Amino acid sequence: MKLKIYIANAFSDKKFGGNPAAVVPLNEWLSDRLMQQIAEQNNLSETAYIIPQGDDYAIRWFTPVVEVDLCGHATLASAHIMFEHLGYSRDQIIFHSKGGLLRVRRNQEKIMLDFPVDEPEKIPDLELIDKALGIKSSKVFKSRFDYMVVLESQSYIEELKPDLTLINKLPGRGLIVTAKGDDVDFVSRCFFPQSGIDEDPVTGSAHVVMVPYWVKQIGKNKLSAIQLSSRRGYLDCELAGDRVLISGHAHTYLEGDFYI
Repeated sequence: MKLKIYIANAFSDKKFGGNPAAVVPLNEWLSDRLMQQIAEQNNLSETAYIIPQGDDYAIRWFTPVVEVDLCGHATLASAHIMFEHLGYSRDQIIFHSKGGLLRVRRNQEKIMLDFPVDEPEKIPDLELIDKALGIKSSKVFKSRFDYMVVLESQSYIEELKPDLTLINKLPGRGLIVTAKGDDVDFVSRCFFPQSGIDEDPVTGSAHVVMVPYWVKQIGKNKLSAIQLSSRRGYLDCELAGDRVLISGHAHTYLEGDFYI
């Protein structure tokens, strides 16, 4: 069987920045095992599979080692591929996913994700996180999927050399580390060794956790953000009731065929 595959870089205004995701359009699902094997072969942080579902689409995401319930950058990449390469002519795409109903629409030259809020709850400091980061963290939160730590400044985020072996022991998807930004409203880095991703280049789904927190701290609903990985990711964010709107660019890197 020959299938189409695309790779797009999400959340970057440059061709080789942001987070690369593979996108595989299907007419019906392959077996879970085969989709996992393809994702392992691709060896990107996410491979997204999309199929028609009535007038909408269903989407699933696989890291090289596990299926995940929510992924932002691979959803943005999927929408970009649909708009630019698959002849999708409407301005909005509705995706049905394990993480809920997701709306994606054109936002001038960018693409906007409309995702459900995942507001984090304050929890007591965790010694495991302190050891993993090598610092004393007084602001620790837990969301549906991830832990989140708020640090004092952008420089703390940039200088982190976390112990990924310890982060891997956290009972969740991974760890978000965030702080106020020097040139934007907030910055972050995200570590998901539990999912086979030591440091994710750009994590759209983590921003549904960070945005409600920073809106309360900064006092405005529209925020700019940078994820400070080596590839950098740039996101425009807005809190709209119980939804988070996340906008960014995407660029096609590859279009091709593969055989199974």
